[in-house]
Amino acid sequence: MKSDYYFKFEDLKVYQKAIEFGEQVNRQIENFPSHETYKLGSQFIRAADSIALNIAEGSASTDANFVRYLKMAWDSCHECVAASTKARLRSYITFEVDEQNRKQITEISKMISALIKHLKNKP
Repeated sequence: MKSDYYFKFEDLKVYQKAIEFGEQVNRQIENFPSHETYKLGSQFIRAADSIALNIAEGSASTDANFVRYLKMAWDSCHECVAASTKARLRSYITFEVDEQNRKQITEISKMISALIKHLKNKP
């Protein structure tokens, strides 16, 4: 169901993919052991959510400021790689789930990099 209220950043494919990735991570951490609730699980979901949140927050600003927020989103992608690796090493997720996370993070990172390049090269 689509909202009657529209924000331009919601059209960005990278934002849509980041939103979905955050929801995917949220489902994954539901299966983490309870002692990880405020440790790795919390860190992983905050990093995953930060990707979309930074894209949204920076989008209404100047191009230069948007680039700054996109770089923070890109950094959060790398944090998610480390969190996913830790989750796999601790046997909270499978190798296949970690690979799927990495695939999505790679795609989002490339989209962020392309958007940064586009914004920096605008006349």
